[in-house]
Amino acid sequence: MTSALLPLHLGELHRHEQVLTLLLAFGPFLLLAVVVVVRRRQDLRADDLRAEEPRAEEPRAEERRNDDGRPG
Repeated sequence: MTSALLPLHLGELHRHEQVLTLLLAFGPFLLLAVVVVVRRRQDLRADDLRAEEPRAEEPRAEERRNDDGRPG
């Protein structure tokens, strides 16, 4: 039923004009969805790499300094 109503809603358009109209209407949203998926994968991969890196040890109490340079 929806496919029968779509040509009526768009008016007297040729098939390629209907396709172009739909592409212009929904194309940006599809492109945005692709960009979001790719960026999320990159962020997850970066988080995994950061989690695998060995962390530097915290400085010992005698090595820690306050902002004014005194041991803290």
